[in-house]
Amino acid sequence: MARSVKKGPFIDSHLREKVDALNARNEKKVVKTWSRRSTILPDMVGHTIAVHNGRKFIPVYVTEQMVGHKLGEFAPTRTFKGHAVKAALEKAAAAAGLPTAPAGGAAPAAGGTGGAAPASPAAPKA
Repeated sequence: MARSVKKGPFIDSHLREKVDALNARNEKKVVKTWSRRSTILPDMVGHTIAVHNGRKFIPVYVTEQMVGHKLGEFAPTRTFKGHAVKAALEKAAAAAGLPTAPAGGAAPAAGGTGGAAPASPAAPKA
């Protein structure tokens, strides 16, 4: 559920103090924070905030389009390494010498060659 307009956007007080101090001194330093739940305010635009993702700090350069979003949205916590099934199919196809599917396309149907007859290895030479 959204936060009420009456309360205003949430930002942790320690992060707000750090950003206000940088704005007062007109400095552009990286600010480390664990506060993924804090909302990005217009005061933060132009600063780099290092957001913790559970393992390391991800530097996030704040732009105007980010205002209103949460800091955690820009520091993913999980690393996607692909689908294991698709990788296994491509590995098996490579071992069998079959062509693999294009990077953006779907994998070929199991047992089929996509409608095209394979070239005969014993074709006569001209």
